[in-house]
Amino acid sequence: MPPTDATAGTGPAPAHPGSTGPRADTTGPRNSPFGRFTVEDDDPDSEDTLDLHLTAEFVALRAGEAAGLLGRLAAWGPVATPAGAFQLVPVRIDQDLPLVHRWMNDPAVSDFWELAGSPDRTEAHLRAQLHGDGHCAPCLGVLDGIPMSYWEIYRADLDPLARRYPARPHDTGIHLLVGAAVDRGRGLGSALLRAVADLILDRRPACARVVAEPDLRNTPSVAAFLSAGFRFAAEIELPGKRAALMIRDRVLRDVM
Repeated sequence: MPPTDATAGTGPAPAHPGSTGPRADTTGPRNSPFGRFTVEDDDPDSEDTLDLHLTAEFVALRAGEAAGLLGRLAAWGPVATPAGAFQLVPVRIDQDLPLVHRWMNDPAVSDFWELAGSPDRTEAHLRAQLHGDGHCAPCLGVLDGIPMSYWEIYRADLDPLARRYPARPHDTGIHLLVGAAVDRGRGLGSALLRAVADLILDRRPACARVVAEPDLRNTPSVAAFLSAGFRFAAEIELPGKRAALMIRDRVLRDVM
């Protein structure tokens, strides 16, 4: 069973008093270690168009993500969010282990993911996701060119979770942690959850529902999912926790 959705962030949560709001300035060209992006809005009557250029080397290195059961997730591309340009990028252990390990040892994260400890423990978890049966894809969330969150996108209908609720074919699940305390507690998690849920629905036409199962004790996470258009469906018992089953329905995406 994958770990819980942790520290998603929502509203001015008191658990993270030092948090600041989302990055507001998303216009104009920017450079980063991953490439260059531009959000253009020359026509005031048109929607923003997103032009995110990751370097060819970076894209090539990330091209070996889980395909088949989830599709070519690396090809899903960037999306515009209220916080900036966002993209899911498949994890590479050789490059990303130190960053993910540091996040997993943040007390606000480890309370729910329970993966604090040595780099070997984090590496074992990542390898299990990367080299399992292909139903889960671990990713970095890259916002404005900066890795700032860890995601697991998984086939919930093929996961042990499916034995705990009335699963439907192609149900797709989300686990999330926001890495830095400064990015928590002011709605950034909600904005990204909504964007990723909509991205899944757009890129996986067979998927009618995006699901999540945050720990009921993790009230900021539950609130973030509610703010992102998920509905509370049930309380379910999972190994090591009692969880809130959260569902974002394709048929309700335009009204929630």
